[in-house]
Amino acid sequence: QTNMLDFVFAVDDAVTWHMTNLLKNRSHYSFLKFFGPKKITTIQRYGAGIYYNTLVPCNGRMIKYGVISTDALIEDLFHWKTLYVAGRLQKPVKILAQNENSKLQAALVSNLKSAVTAAFLMLPESFSEEDLYMQIAGLSYSGDFRMIIGEDKSKVQNIVKPNVAHFQKLYSNILQDCPQVVYKHHLGRLEASIDKSPEGQFTQLMALPKTLQQKITALVNPPGKNRDVEEILLQVAHDPDCGFVVHQGISGIVRSSSMVQSAKTILTAGAKKSVTYSMKKLYKMTKGELKKTT
Repeated sequence: QTNMLDFVFAVDDAVTWHMTNLLKNRSHYSFLKFFGPKKITTIQRYGAGIYYNTLVPCNGRMIKYGVISTDALIEDLFHWKTLYVAGRLQKPVKILAQNENSKLQAALVSNLKSAVTAAFLMLPESFSEEDLYMQIAGLSYSGDFRMIIGEDKSKVQNIVKPNVAHFQKLYSNILQDCPQVVYKHHLGRLEASIDKSPEGQFTQLMALPKTLQQKITALVNPPGKNRDVEEILLQVAHDPDCGFVVHQGISGIVRSSSMVQSAKTILTAGAKKSVTYSMKKLYKMTKGELKKTT
């Protein structure tokens, strides 16, 4: 009851959606409401392509809700352009309503497969099921400056430990189709042995989302050298620090989108709500640190 409930609405026409919502729930918006739905939608497109109304009282508790266009969501799920909403959907969520959009369905599955592939590249050859979910849950926090100040350092652990059964449900089909993973149903756990050969790692690198491949290429390819992505990823596959390079690539995506999105919050939430929201985050972070020390 004390935690804020987080909603995300994927909408086909953001201008019309904001127009209707301004008529129904004008008080949810900051001063930006005076600029109208078109300007709000323009601001929405910056950063992670999502517009948040936060600290909204609803049925006796606080909620926040983000609005993202369906096209922007699909692009993030397939290509990890910002990993902002795609990262949220790598963790267990409750889908309240969903229309028949086959491209969106395919994008949701693609995002989960990409999360498993990236995690495999960053994990050692053998690992536990919980290790895998911890790695996946941590993807969207890699490089997020808010993890330094503003977020509980145990956030990933707090997401995974009480929700292992939900992670199992979310990823069971994908893991059962992985030849490198043996799922032992009678023991209720998986056993994995990942191919860490250059050939195995190259196959996994080639399956990563496009934006992450580009980030890795930019990290490894010296300026002035014009090599194609496949050649560079083959080089990375032979690197003993392959997993670290993948982690750096993910951090680069998250860092830029989280910074723009946080700057946007000042506009979308307004000064008063931004301060209140930040103080709540700092309180949670301090509470988490105190728990650890005691």
